[in-house]
Amino acid sequence: MVELLFKRLVIIGIGHIGASIARTLQTVPGVVETLVISDTSPAHLKRAQELGLGAEYFADPGEAVKGADGVILCTPVGSFAAIAEAIAPHLTKGCILSDVGSTKQSVLRDVGPHVPPGVSFVPAHPLAGTEFSGPDAGLADLFQGRWCLLTPDETAAPEAVKKIEALWTALGARTAKMTPAHHDRVIAIVSHLPHLIAFTICGTADDLADETRDEVLQFAASGFRDFTRIAASDPVMWRDIFINNKDALLEMFSRFSEDAQAMARAVRWNDTAYIEDKINRSRKIRKSLIDLKQA
Repeated sequence: MVELLFKRLVIIGIGHIGASIARTLQTVPGVVETLVISDTSPAHLKRAQELGLGAEYFADPGEAVKGADGVILCTPVGSFAAIAEAIAPHLTKGCILSDVGSTKQSVLRDVGPHVPPGVSFVPAHPLAGTEFSGPDAGLADLFQGRWCLLTPDETAAPEAVKKIEALWTALGARTAKMTPAHHDRVIAIVSHLPHLIAFTICGTADDLADETRDEVLQFAASGFRDFTRIAASDPVMWRDIFINNKDALLEMFSRFSEDAQAMARAVRWNDTAYIEDKINRSRKIRKSLIDLKQA
């Protein structure tokens, strides 16, 4: 029997992740009694209503959260502080506030001071997503078998943490807990740095002479195409992620730069042993991802 976790759950921001949560909840009826959608974009709100993603729709997040026992922030992390300040006076005692942001130290910094007494804040980050955005990008199976990382601080009520963990389990995800600082370092290497590299490579290609750029697009091999898929991601979201996790990202970028220079030297001096070792280690990582069903 499915357990009712929230009587009134509010999703603030009906983009790719918010819409995917809504879509998935439609496949597990009984987890949420009333799903409320809030978005400041009239176009997004109208489209969400056309798609039937929720039961109620509000442009004003403060109005949306009244009487809610659960709220999930699904907007770019740069907007969290303003939203948290706007909804704080309207949050009901006993409500659980969560999010899906890709940075966690900044989320605690920006949201934490606005959380009123009696409200628990349980930050979360589902490690899932595509390059698409908007309400139409919602996928009912997006979180299936994926990880969702919870980073509650010491002030979060244990029962609130369990409820958010149960919600993500119901959505098909596997859950784990870690500190915000550790989360940001791990995600910097597995997500943020790859996106930074992808945006940079595509920018380099775009800056080439016209005739060369045309050939790059015409004859693009699978490696370059993979980068363009990542680089098609939402620019506002990734701008906010880079700025709000700059310390960990720049640390990982520095280490990557040193490793890239070492590989370049190996290529220059025909150090085949070094090159093969790097490739073989990369192949092992790929195999491990496949074995863990994370590929």
